[in-house]
Amino acid sequence: MKKFFIEILLLSLLFINAYTQPPPGYYDNAAGFSGNPLKTALHNIIKNHTVINYSDLWTAFQTTDDKPNGKVWDIYSDVPGGTPPYEYTFISDQCGGYSTEGDCYNREHSFPVSWFGDTSPMNSDLFQIYPTDGYVNNKRGNLPYGNVGTSSWTSLNGSKTGTCNNPGYFGTVFEPIDEYKGDLARTYFYMAVRYYTEDSGWPGSDMVTGAEPKTWAINMLLNWHSDDTVSEKEINRNNAIYTIQNNRNPFIDHPDWVLSIWGPTAGIEKIKESLQIKTFPNPVTEYFSISCNCNIMFDKIEIYNTTGMLIKELINTNGNYINVSGLDAGVYTVKASLPSVNAVTKIIIIPKN
Repeated sequence: MKKFFIEILLLSLLFINAYTQPPPGYYDNAAGFSGNPLKTALHNIIKNHTVINYSDLWTAFQTTDDKPNGKVWDIYSDVPGGTPPYEYTFISDQCGGYSTEGDCYNREHSFPVSWFGDTSPMNSDLFQIYPTDGYVNNKRGNLPYGNVGTSSWTSLNGSKTGTCNNPGYFGTVFEPIDEYKGDLARTYFYMAVRYYTEDSGWPGSDMVTGAEPKTWAINMLLNWHSDDTVSEKEINRNNAIYTIQNNRNPFIDHPDWVLSIWGPTAGIEKIKESLQIKTFPNPVTEYFSISCNCNIMFDKIEIYNTTGMLIKELINTNGNYINVSGLDAGVYTVKASLPSVNAVTKIIIIPKN
């Protein structure tokens, strides 16, 4: 069997930041941080943005979401590199009533209002509101985003609703087309940071607790962020919103910060010199054990693949005989959590022939 020995690389190597235009010094106070300290630093930079009226979104869209041909950039009907089934003209095609796709466009809260209580400033925050077809917007409703296994409805550009096939959630979800999954992932990471510590009392949903995505959603959004990298559309939108709200989406300007906050090794504390973490055997074919010289239970052991997806999780374990026989060959990151201390190591898995 072919064996893969792949070292984990930060997703930052996959992104090019040269096109973004943050003002000089804008992110200086975030330098050198990761984990929650980085989240706090970014929150303090982008909070207190200029709040516009909900009715002013129609006008704002003309500069934040205009296609090169001057039409409305609707992510639920656009077909990148192809011909969209319909296009909208600003102002004259605003909803209004609708009975089918192509009737009119309205204001889609990608982070539904029912999840935060429909209050200011979230309900007019341009970073999470997009102009979209009214009928498709209604089909999405307040469904979480997710990857659809069995589809119950599909739009003309391929967006769809149906049963989620993401590990950890099996309800009904809405799946946008691949070309806009990264845009929406970075929207959700923006929301988690912009409203960090300000989300007390938010109703939440199956996808989020307050403003923070739940574990299954973070794993999915990390993949969407990785697979659909920052586009010129997002960069232009980020710059346009900055002229209106006077804040930015940090994860468009610095996509690598996504892993710095939500990646498997984000915010890892420096391990005490006396602490020794060991795995045996390594490489492993079926079972391995993880131990330390501290003689206490692990709070949690997590195994991540090279894309940062959580593959296996064990709670309150002594770390003995962890079964990895069903995993593909490769290098995996193991994160072991002890009281007040986190440790990271790697295992090489070689499936038994």
